[in-house]
Amino acid sequence: MERRTSARRIPDSDETLARVRLRTGRELAVVDIGDGGVLVEGTARLLPGTHVEVHVVTREGRTLVRSRITRASVHAVAADTLRYRAALAFDTRVNTAANRVVATQSSPAGADGGSGYPIRDNPGITTVEGAC
Repeated sequence: MERRTSARRIPDSDETLARVRLRTGRELAVVDIGDGGVLVEGTARLLPGTHVEVHVVTREGRTLVRSRITRASVHAVAADTLRYRAALAFDTRVNTAANRVVATQSSPAGADGGSGYPIRDNPGITTVEGAC
C-alpha cells in the first residue's frame, strides 16, 4: 500500500537539494525527496520517533524544517564506519521542485574541515558534533 502523500524524486547531484544539513551541523545525502519528506543517508545515527530540524535549500532559499524520523536503519557497514538511512517526514510541506541552483564553494568540500554548505543563519549558536 502506497502511503506517501507526495511524489518523490531523486535530485541531480549538482542540485542544492542533493543534500540537507541537520541543525547540529551533520550533512546528509538525499536519496530521494518529496514535498512531505526525504530519505537521507549519512553517518549520523538518527532514532525513529524523534524530531530533528534540517536545513533544506530550495528555489525559495534555505529553510529550517522540523521533521519527524519515521524509520531508520543501518545501510552499510565498513571497517571504520557505519552508514545509516533514515526517512524524515516534514512537519510542513516544502517546495522541492527541481532547481538548477548549484551550491558554490570557495574550496573543495572538506578541504578546510567544512562541508561547503551555506553558513548558518545564526552564527552565535554552538552545536555539538554527533549529538544526534
